Amino acid sequence: MPKQEVLLHINGEPRMVVIRTADTLLDVLRRELGLTGAKPGCNNGDCGACTVLIDQHPYKACIMLVIEALGHEVTTVEGLQNTPIQRAFADCYAFQCGYCTPGFIMNAQALLLHHEVISEYTIQEWLESNICRCTSYEEIGDAVKLAARLRDTLASATGRTTDTDG
Repeated sequence: MPKQEVLLHINGEPRMVVIRTADTLLDVLRRELGLTGAKPGCNNGDCGACTVLIDQHPYKACIMLVIEALGHEVTTVEGLQNTPIQRAFADCYAFQCGYCTPGFIMNAQALLLHHEVISEYTIQEWLESNICRCTSYEEIGDAVKLAARLRDTLASATGRTTDTDG
């Protein structure tokens, strides 16, 4: 299968990469770009360990072809350094082995970007596409609530409103 060089927008930076049209986004992120935060789990879109954001919406990178990401902004967990959601996951001990944590963080980040008011139902709905096999979901929900409070405090301190679209 022929290869081609393409430009991806990853974590706010342009990145040239050589791909095959059949390559998944997960494989290219991990193998070609060294961004190993998104994890291979089920490789069929069921577990959520590979979740990344495409234009601020969560997608399973294991079932998305890399060519589908062309022209879009891809955010991986590595692009969320020093964000309220990462701090909240650490403060709430919302992980155990940590394998699934990046996927949960990415879904939670998208939730925070799209919802100003976050209910228990909304948290459950947004995180139901991710599976954790070794910890309870209670700490993960607590982390999302804490991150929302941190987001709101930061927005108040800087005089900005939170970004929502529904």
